[in-house]
Amino acid sequence: MNFKLAFIGFGTVGQGLTEILLEKKEILAKKYDFQYSVVAISDILKGSVYDKNGLDMKKVLELVKQGKKLDDYPMGNKGMNAIDTIKKSNADTIIEVTYTDVKTGEPAITHIKTALQSGKNVVSTNKGPVVKQAIDLLDLAKENRVNYGFEGVVLAGTPAINLFEHCLAGNKISGFKGILNGTTNYILTRMEEGMSYEDALKKAQELGYAEADPTGDVEGLDALGKVVILTNVVLGKKIGWQDVERKGITQITKKDIEEAKSQGKRWKLIGSCEIQKNGSITAKVWPEKLPLNDPLAGVMEATNALTYYTDELGPVTIVGPGAGRRETGFALLIDLLNINRKLKRQ
Repeated sequence: MNFKLAFIGFGTVGQGLTEILLEKKEILAKKYDFQYSVVAISDILKGSVYDKNGLDMKKVLELVKQGKKLDDYPMGNKGMNAIDTIKKSNADTIIEVTYTDVKTGEPAITHIKTALQSGKNVVSTNKGPVVKQAIDLLDLAKENRVNYGFEGVVLAGTPAINLFEHCLAGNKISGFKGILNGTTNYILTRMEEGMSYEDALKKAQELGYAEADPTGDVEGLDALGKVVILTNVVLGKKIGWQDVERKGITQITKKDIEEAKSQGKRWKLIGSCEIQKNGSITAKVWPEKLPLNDPLAGVMEATNALTYYTDELGPVTIVGPGAGRRETGFALLIDLLNINRKLKRQ
């Protein structure tokens, strides 16, 4: 299949995907019959450019890495905003990778709805729309006979959603638990080696794992959003932020770490949800002392992991990176290849 792609947002994740697409263009065409051209880019800071015949993405990457605007690209139409790019370009698939307010889901919800209503596929790594309106957006995609992929919102390129949709198809999944935030896992790893919480957090900030304001990570807000997503999409139970109990790692001390060691256990920040016998759910993000034989206990550094509880296979655990420009860009490629497979079957 030959895709015409448009980027809405062109930050690190969009650039990461572009690098992958350029490097793997030949194998994607030969092995998966996936061919593409990028016809448009619209970014609130970098400007926009549109050429219905396709952009030279090597030139585009060179420009942005030099700190230049897309207006400096030598050809194409300039000045289209995101909505016009979605509606008026000849793109058939929109890659939505703008910054999003996770509390409102905007501006990504509007971008995604506009694209789906225009009969265009969407792939996105924005958590906000999936937390706020996952089921509604999937229904809208179905109604317009297009596709909405969001693999990257949970564990970046580690295929949490695809594992559920494809490899575990036919299983009844009664719950999940996982290490859904790499920053907190990195901090706990360093604390187990003897660092204080404060020093471990500072190291995480130096390495770029934690923001200057680390609240979203260390207080469990990032993991909470992922619990909401997995509960809605995987377990089919509609919940919101307010339905998840939450406690972060800020109160864990070196004494707590040593005490867990003496018990043959290890602290992890765990996001989980379980369907009860009466059909209700128990969802939380909470520090837990795991026995060392638990698969999640051995997951160290800034790595993520997720265990699904299935009726046919029992617990199934996937482990992999939960962040990174190339890793998250790869999640977008997973979604694009899935759409390619679906269209080829039609």
